[in-house]
Amino acid sequence: MSSGARSPGDAFDSGTQDSGGVPALLDVSKPHSARVYDYYLGGKDNYEIDRATGERAAKSWPAVRTAVRENRAFLGRAVRFLVQEAGIRQFLDIGTGLPSGNNVHQIAQSLEPTSRVVYVDNDPIVLVHANALLTSRPEGKTSYIDADLRDPRGILDDPAVSGTLDFDEPIALMLVAILHFLTDDDDPRHIVSTLLEALPAGSYFTASHVTPEHDPDGVRGLESTYRAGGIPAQARDSATFTELAFAGLDVVDPGVTLVSEWRPDPGHSRPPAGQVNWYGGVARI
Repeated sequence: MSSGARSPGDAFDSGTQDSGGVPALLDVSKPHSARVYDYYLGGKDNYEIDRATGERAAKSWPAVRTAVRENRAFLGRAVRFLVQEAGIRQFLDIGTGLPSGNNVHQIAQSLEPTSRVVYVDNDPIVLVHANALLTSRPEGKTSYIDADLRDPRGILDDPAVSGTLDFDEPIALMLVAILHFLTDDDDPRHIVSTLLEALPAGSYFTASHVTPEHDPDGVRGLESTYRAGGIPAQARDSATFTELAFAGLDVVDPGVTLVSEWRPDPGHSRPPAGQVNWYGGVARI
């Protein structure tokens, strides 16, 4: 996500770096969090400024690629829990990022084909790839809107949200790897509460957040690098993140923990905390 909200449905010409095209209105002189994240995951939908920013940040926090992979794996396990154990069939995924393997709808619909997903992000390159996010199984449905987390009411009021999700039935709100791009000046508690208050009883909330607790110098270096590139960033410790995201909610076991430690798959080798520096949790609303 970035700070400049646009109207849902804004259209852009397609094109990626591989073909030499650049989507109209895409400013490739500035890095974007979604594209830097894509670079860390080994994706191709990023530009020189994103790679340069990512490399500068990695000099401060060399394990950042490990952390990003662990966060992505956490997302997959959380979705599987929500579908298989919590019975969730609807997802509102804000801060979607660029499509990669095991997107929310792919995981959810592989387990329950009727699952419905709304994706939200605000980078033109993500919008270019929205068709990949909209490839739903016929029994389910996926939608994408171009909007900013800093305008939660605008997201909730978008026709694509009400046209895809039934607010009389439980919904899983996903704010994975996005809250650390909100500074305190953005009033993140208000943003989170606005979204949660709109969800029906029995809904769930999944969130993850970078922490400086286990490698303060490395994470603070990444934070300052992002800020220098114009990307708002604010790492928070686990207590602050828990209060921001899950205050008053029924957090499911094992609670708010390192993403690598949240219901890990059997046999999965887990990196030390100093390489992960990322907390996550799932709660029932």
